[in-house]
Amino acid sequence: MDEERDDIVVLIDEDGEEVEFEHIDTIEMNDNEYVVLAPLDEDQQDDQEEEEVIILKVEHNENGDDSFVTIEDDDELDEVFNEFQARMEEEFGSDED
Repeated sequence: MDEERDDIVVLIDEDGEEVEFEHIDTIEMNDNEYVVLAPLDEDQQDDQEEEEVIILKVEHNENGDDSFVTIEDDDELDEVFNEFQARMEEEFGSDED
């Protein structure tokens, strides 16, 4: 079954290979925009208890095109990740007893 999904983002890795990710959330914080993505590699997800997420900063160029860039600042990354976790806990509840 090969259905088209509009929550799929295709990025090019360091080897020039296309890698598919699922768009989980967009977070606006401190006048910046961030996307939270999860790899679509099912083999890798089956081996992990918790799903891995990737957070990238959205940069807009003068033509209105968006590009996703790695967040170099660990404090900025932690702040966005904490906001993402809070949203997930609100939406899905906590797994803790």
